[in-house]
Amino acid sequence: MPLVVPVIGESYCQCPTQTEVTHDPSSGAPILDCACGEEDQNCDWVWDEACKSSSTYLSCSDRKVSFHSEYSCGTAAIRGNKELADGQHFWEIKMTSPVYGTDMMVGVGTSEVNLEQFRHSFCSLLGTDGDSWGLSYTGLLHHKGAKVSFSPRFGQGSIIGVHLDNWHGTLTFYKNRRCIGVAARQLQNKRLYPMVCSTAAKSSMKVIRSCSVPTSLQYLCCDRLRQLMPPSDDTLSVLPLPPGLRRLLRSRLGWVLSLNRSGSGSSSDSDSDADEQPDDSDCCSSSGSYAESPEPGVDLLASEPGVDLLHPSADMDVPGAEAEAVVAAVPPPLLCPSCLPSYPLVHDYSGDPGEAAASDSDTDSCASDPETCQRKRCRWT
Repeated sequence: MPLVVPVIGESYCQCPTQTEVTHDPSSGAPILDCACGEEDQNCDWVWDEACKSSSTYLSCSDRKVSFHSEYSCGTAAIRGNKELADGQHFWEIKMTSPVYGTDMMVGVGTSEVNLEQFRHSFCSLLGTDGDSWGLSYTGLLHHKGAKVSFSPRFGQGSIIGVHLDNWHGTLTFYKNRRCIGVAARQLQNKRLYPMVCSTAAKSSMKVIRSCSVPTSLQYLCCDRLRQLMPPSDDTLSVLPLPPGLRRLLRSRLGWVLSLNRSGSGSSSDSDSDADEQPDDSDCCSSSGSYAESPEPGVDLLASEPGVDLLHPSADMDVPGAEAEAVVAAVPPPLLCPSCLPSYPLVHDYSGDPGEAAASDSDTDSCASDPETCQRKRCRWT
């Protein structure tokens, strides 16, 4: 049953315009926007004027989309003007109007999604097929026509964050900058666009942040730092960084260092499909594989994402024998003779026994005299 009364009490801030029912959709009175959480004014993408339903219109430099300006007779949708290709993509959608009706959704989809197909019917457009994933304001996650309980509902003033990790192939949602959970996996090689849809009259949403960065060592380091810091701490403020580096990281990767990965305590159905069901134990830990210590000499970044060459499984493309060959091919570390075990070394000398005695004495003197060890190291290596 669609909600007639808008959802309140789920706002990012406590501004009066967000914590009360401040707007009657049928009255036509202007909506007082709140600017809380809109500190980032740089967007890598905005809404696409050429790819939207006929009952939508744009404002605020194409960052704000409004649906059904007079009355609603169906479902309207729009997508971003940038394809989210390789790398890390994060964006935040703020609900700038009362949230009610059959559905208001935030999600992603491919170019195959027909944004006009339900313009004369009320439905949850995102997730009706296999080309889109959508999170409803009711807390239901939709995909392939199915839906599962995923999160608490959201309403006017809520900020919904979306992180598309094309390296691990995961789609993660945030509510008011706290992790909800991983909504989808195995999205590598998918050509996705950010999308939103609404059936509610005089409803609106606004992109307040959209960032795209490559999966670089810099990103991985920042992601790991955020995992190690307490959720309540501002990573850039706590770390003793030079001012120039702090400004650089805040402008490029501030969203990585500010996300709260502790979760929001969302509930979920125990009988849901594992691929669609978020796991609270690894909430927002899509980069967890980088937190593990790799075996010496093995570069996990050189393999496919999620592939462990040291423990091959049956569904891997790399056979077990080849994985063992990779490990065996790694040369052992070079050690100074002074670092070798203390048990007697057995030398096979075919020459004068005096040379063997001299060599043994060299080894003994090396252990006690570092300068001698350094001077004679050329002969050993």
